[in-house]
Amino acid sequence: MVKIEVLTAPTAPFAALVETHADFCDRTAPPESCHRLPVSALFVPGITVWTAELDGRLAGMGALKQLSETEGEIKSMHTAAFARGRGVARALLDTLLQEASARGYAGLWLETGTHDDFAPARALYAAYGFTETGPFGNYVFDPHSVFMTRALDTAAARESTT
Repeated sequence: MVKIEVLTAPTAPFAALVETHADFCDRTAPPESCHRLPVSALFVPGITVWTAELDGRLAGMGALKQLSETEGEIKSMHTAAFARGRGVARALLDTLLQEASARGYAGLWLETGTHDDFAPARALYAAYGFTETGPFGNYVFDPHSVFMTRALDTAAARESTT
């Protein structure tokens, strides 16, 4: 069973997973096209980090960045190689979506890669209702990036219809 927890400060295993994520991203696109965050940039106001544990090991991570009062961005989603295909990414994405809705976000955005190695991530996001869109925030068009968005069913929106 996947165990999801908020991480309030980096640990050595987390830093190692971020480095693995960086290596993964760096081998798929040139440096100017890599939008992953280093460990130090993940533990700042406006970003919440979650980790996933499977079989007693750190199996994945994901972060939610506040873009505005009504929008958020998924950052740094990564599943360790040993845990791929075992529900880790789904558990993390479920958590991020639930938290974004609880915060009252009406929309959620993300950037991921176009390289074939990112195909499982793109398929997962599409299965969760994310659709491709143009750049958002400070991003610009990049042939190595896919931008996706999804509207959210927020508590505020549900209350206004009752």
